[in-house]
Amino acid sequence: MATATSLSDIPESKPVAEAHAPWRPSINPWIVAMTVTLATFMEVLDSSIANVALPHIAGGLGATQDEATWVLTAYLVANAVILPAGAYMTTFIGRKKFYMICVALFGISSALCGIAPTLPLLVFFRILQGIGGGGLAPSEQAILADTFPPEKRGQAFAMYGLAVVCAPAIGPTLGGYITDNFDWRWIFYLNVPICLLSLFLTHRIVEDPPWVSKEVKENQKGGVRLDLLGFGLVALTFGSLEFVLDKGQEDDWFGSKIIVFFVATMIVAFIGLLWWELKLMREKKKPLLNLTLFTRPQFAISFVLMFVLGFSLYATTILIPQFVQTLLGYTAELAGLVLSPAGLMMMCMMPVVGVLSGKVDPRKLIGFGFLNLTLSLVWMANLDLNLSYGQLVFMRCFQASGLAFLFIPINTIAYIGVAQNESNDVSGLTNLARNIGGSCGTAFMATMLTRRSLAHQTSMIRALTYSNPAFRDQLNSLARGFKAGNGTSATSGPSLGATHQAMGYMYNQMLRQSAALAYVDIIRYLTIFCACMLPLLFFIPKPPKNAAQNAGH
Repeated sequence: MATATSLSDIPESKPVAEAHAPWRPSINPWIVAMTVTLATFMEVLDSSIANVALPHIAGGLGATQDEATWVLTAYLVANAVILPAGAYMTTFIGRKKFYMICVALFGISSALCGIAPTLPLLVFFRILQGIGGGGLAPSEQAILADTFPPEKRGQAFAMYGLAVVCAPAIGPTLGGYITDNFDWRWIFYLNVPICLLSLFLTHRIVEDPPWVSKEVKENQKGGVRLDLLGFGLVALTFGSLEFVLDKGQEDDWFGSKIIVFFVATMIVAFIGLLWWELKLMREKKKPLLNLTLFTRPQFAISFVLMFVLGFSLYATTILIPQFVQTLLGYTAELAGLVLSPAGLMMMCMMPVVGVLSGKVDPRKLIGFGFLNLTLSLVWMANLDLNLSYGQLVFMRCFQASGLAFLFIPINTIAYIGVAQNESNDVSGLTNLARNIGGSCGTAFMATMLTRRSLAHQTSMIRALTYSNPAFRDQLNSLARGFKAGNGTSATSGPSLGATHQAMGYMYNQMLRQSAALAYVDIIRYLTIFCACMLPLLFFIPKPPKNAAQNAGH
């Protein structure tokens, strides 16, 4: 009878520094970094650029707004499925080849999205695009980790961080401009020339380290079988999770049978995935997911921190434009411009943090980042309907300065003590944490906005009765004003029509105030969530000075 398997029963992969001499690429590492960052920036940008174009896509393809949201959902589901599997595939076909296949697939599917004549075809092509895009970020992160020595890796991750953190801020503005001035299809056509340039540069510049090429040859000669069951379970787990997060609020969560079905599917598939992957490791076979990474405190805590970073980043990136558009009357383009200065702030801060990460304990940088982020959210909790554009921009820039101190040090800690052949596993799982965190943050914001708005409406509407003297006086005052505005005397008392106008005005103001209070509630929840991350830093072992975060370097 088989015994129960646990992570503690499985030996960790030992560093292979003795087996591999230090390797450096033949091309300047910074040229390699710029090459691989190009496609990743394009992919992250594309994940947010289509948001503002949904009404135009729905109108152009004869679909409803709800049906058009599948354009976003399909991409996210495919992206989530391929992220943990991408690292596994590189061990069979090589990192460079896998990266180029992903870029090519992303470019071809982008062109197909642009010419899609119907919504079902567009959704199908977006699935292909999500599969291609899901393999880009983890591959780039692993390439950077192997291309740069440990003392310069923070600076390399700074360039990667620019793509991951700034692209979501630029996406809505760029998408709004293209949609308003050209056609929504150009959102997808824009990717094609960038993909062609990326393919050319990657082919000429990027190269696989010796240990990656050796592992590929060993797997191909040894006849290692693909973990097809593991891949299927990953697809069921994360595909179901993305569907639940994206459609949960729309379908009233557990009030919907289809949401309950997908939640049950996700739980069963996740338990099955853990059992199967542990079984393969026990038998010393090649598993899809390297779960031994979670036995290291550095990686396990960095996984949680990256999840929270994605949660906070995406939740606030959606919250602020939605607040200014629905309550302050901003256009889509102006709402995007509220975020753009923060993107510039992060572009300036990332190189600074990259330099500091090689000289300062990364735990201190992460602590400063979360403290800064928490304080910025405390300040943002003062949101009201009288905020100016400048105040909103300054709030977002303050928050962005904290985010810049998180991404690079978290990645740096994740790679401490990791063997050379585990770089892909680390990058795949950390990117999965960020993406799932972003999806959870988006779902959290949508759900809490609806529910807290209703709660505040219920509380406020109790005071809107004739038995309340303040309400009665305000109603009469507004009614007289509306009557005078209609060209009649305000001294003869309010008419029935003017009273109706006044009541409508007060009701609309009540809706605006309740929504504003709901946004404040969301920010307060995020504040508590981020503050709770600070104690985790005390459980991260002190990293050795100039320690190789990736064995063999």
